[in-house]
Amino acid sequence: MNPLKHVAIIMDGNGRWGIKNKNSRNAGHKAGLKTVEKIIKQTIKNKIKFLTLFAFSTENWKRPKKEINYLFNLLENFLLNRIEELHKQNIKLKILGVKNFSPQLNKLLNYCEKKTLKNSKLQINLALNYGSKSELVGAFKKIKKNKKNISEKNISRNLQTKHMPDPDLLIRTGNTKRLSNFLLWQLAYAEIFFEKKLWPAFTPNDYDRVIREFKTIKRNFGKI
Repeated sequence: MNPLKHVAIIMDGNGRWGIKNKNSRNAGHKAGLKTVEKIIKQTIKNKIKFLTLFAFSTENWKRPKKEINYLFNLLENFLLNRIEELHKQNIKLKILGVKNFSPQLNKLLNYCEKKTLKNSKLQINLALNYGSKSELVGAFKKIKKNKKNISEKNISRNLQTKHMPDPDLLIRTGNTKRLSNFLLWQLAYAEIFFEKKLWPAFTPNDYDRVIREFKTIKRNFGKI
């Protein structure tokens, strides 16, 4: 049975689900947030220590401004209403990406990270304004600035995920089969599951099914 320490998820399909079921992309984002809460609970049940959620990419700024504003308002309300509960559950929140949002949201994100810093049951990494290529460029710049040698170890040490294990498992919902500039370095040896269901329709049972299948895979890491 494969140990499972870190699950990464590309939560794809909110907008399409919203159009299909409610004639509104924003309704899909709201429904997707409910799925996030269910998956967090199931992650704790499965005693997984790290959960990384791809919430907003560097490319997502190309979306309509109205939709972007709705997304960040949704995030802000979620954190304001849930951060105390997450803290009581011993959950740590870490932001991956560049925090160049509104001063109000930046302040809230910093507060949530600081408040939950010492929690240890589960670490949720929220990838916001995140792009893996930018992260890698940043890592190389740090290495150069510190006059270190270019090596796999030094690259890993200068990524935003430096204090955590690489993902063992990547799940992408929405019936799309690509990585979309997400954790390109860290996913080198992850098992990847592409799910047909749109994110709001993805259930804890679906999650458990993927985990069970993951645990049966023979992982060689280059060996026989």
